[in-house]
Amino acid sequence: FLIHYIFTGCQVVGPHQPVVALVDDDVILPCHVEPAEDVTAEILEWTRFDLNPRFVHVWRSGQDLVNTRNPSYRGRTSLFINELKLGNISLKLSRVKLSDEGTYECSIPLMEKKSFVKLVVGK
Repeated sequence: FLIHYIFTGCQVVGPHQPVVALVDDDVILPCHVEPAEDVTAEILEWTRFDLNPRFVHVWRSGQDLVNTRNPSYRGRTSLFINELKLGNISLKLSRVKLSDEGTYECSIPLMEKKSFVKLVVGK
């Protein structure tokens, strides 16, 4: 069986400033692990607590979980899968809508690590 070691010294880090996007643009919500660590095998969640369901994007067992996603985000979110091994858990959000504006949580729940990204949407 596989023993998975979790480094308690790592942090999930997001941007200090809000991310700004225009309607219909694609935008990247930056988030990464410091120090860099392979997070491919982790559960990764992007959520917005003002939504129901709150899940914007979920990665579990090496794959995207589409069915848990809030319907307004289906087909519009993706992770940089090849960069998960480098600790990059940034989210690409395509075809931005005004309703996408808000505060997103980028988290690794089993490590109890998280960061927040504020998205501001302009017309």
